[in-house]
Amino acid sequence: MAELNEQAVLQALRQVQDPDLRRDVVSLNMIKDLAIEGGRVSFRMVLTTPACPMKAEMERAARQAVQTLPGVTEVNLRMDSEVPKGFQLAGKQSIPGVKNIVASASGKGGVGKSTVAVNTALALAEAGASVGIVDCDVYGPNIPMMMGVYGLPPSQGDKIKPALSYGVKVMSIGFLVPEEKPIIWRGPMVSGLIKQFLYDVDWGNLDYLIVDLPPGTGDAQLTLAQLIPLSGAIITVTPQPVATHDGVKGMLMFKQLEVPILGIVENMSYFVCPCGCNHRTDIFGHGGGHKLAEQYEVRFLGEVPLDTAIRDGGDSGKPVLIAAPTSPQAEAFRAVSSQVAAQVSVENAKRAASNLVQITGIGSR
Repeated sequence: MAELNEQAVLQALRQVQDPDLRRDVVSLNMIKDLAIEGGRVSFRMVLTTPACPMKAEMERAARQAVQTLPGVTEVNLRMDSEVPKGFQLAGKQSIPGVKNIVASASGKGGVGKSTVAVNTALALAEAGASVGIVDCDVYGPNIPMMMGVYGLPPSQGDKIKPALSYGVKVMSIGFLVPEEKPIIWRGPMVSGLIKQFLYDVDWGNLDYLIVDLPPGTGDAQLTLAQLIPLSGAIITVTPQPVATHDGVKGMLMFKQLEVPILGIVENMSYFVCPCGCNHRTDIFGHGGGHKLAEQYEVRFLGEVPLDTAIRDGGDSGKPVLIAAPTSPQAEAFRAVSSQVAAQVSVENAKRAASNLVQITGIGSR
């Protein structure tokens, strides 16, 4: 019988791959605290995000791989996570303590970009990540209303203290300007505000900072892309061609600015009759976001239904993840957030690999 040792266990675990990063968990350095006592094997598998969509499958595969080894009588596996810091880019200024910055964008207004941003943030926090959301939609700052918080705590020192709602740190111009007052600002003022919200706020340590942008392709998007090392952008569309057409403009803008597109969310994708008959109606058509993702070869992050519970949650300050956590609508946002987290890990791995090639000269002639 072959000896049961660490090398044998690690060799078995090399069969287990992270399906998003497409490498085995041993070479990805995900196996920690490996210990063998007789026939008992104990270890941790440290994923790159607590919201990993393949967590259960990877746990099952790892258990099975070790259990097949001769001499193993028990497998103690603890699933853990540690979100890596996003890759630093030349000429970009990172935010102290913030690992990954994700832009929530859309080509046009009214498609539910802020709803996607809020519920994605809440789902990531629910999974165990430390999360903040900054409302850079200066012309329509709705995040305070949607998160049910209307003021900031007292500042400490020279930093602004963000509000805290449902475990998510929140900053918005809506805290600083009377609700009824219109914000009539030129580009430089918008850019200045965004810089202040990023660098003059005490964000602490965050795994993810979600940045809710104004719709379109204006000063806010340009400032953000040029200033900070964005992990990527989420593009929200609705199914009909007029929304996907504008979504293309937003997506291509980020690509031109060399910001990775994490994927596309199709919001208001379908309507299910609440009477109990489960009849589905595609009010705005269906599949436009999926087709767009295929056409431009980006990830389709998921579809979210048109539903009064989602609308009620945004208006009442109790988002559907909080008000109806076991509902299909909440599950739809959890699925989207898991895909977002996975794509952030993928983009970080791509950048790390690209940097290694540049440093070592691999592939150069």
